Amino acid sequence: MGLFGFGKKKEETKGECCCGGSGCTIKVLGAGCKSCHEQYENVKKAVADMKLDAEVEYITDMEIVMSYGVMSMPAIVVNEKVVAMGKVLKAAQVQELLKNAGC
Repeated sequence: MGLFGFGKKKEETKGECCCGGSGCTIKVLGAGCKSCHEQYENVKKAVADMKLDAEVEYITDMEIVMSYGVMSMPAIVVNEKVVAMGKVLKAAQVQELLKNAGC
């Protein structure tokens, strides 16, 4: 268990990649609150709708969250780069982020 008593929760969502690539690694960083969980669900929906070969992790370990320099949650990390933080994005908005990130 990490700092502040939060643990790490990891779930995977896999599908076929639309571009034939090796897939993306996507992390939702949060404190385990309702908004952070909602963001995680929206990211999973976006990945499923796009039929991406992507691993989606929900990370609540505050040591890991802070290692990304994130101070406002929820945050989305794609291939180890923070691409959004501080607000809950809808699945369609997440799809745009993933397309722009090359997923």
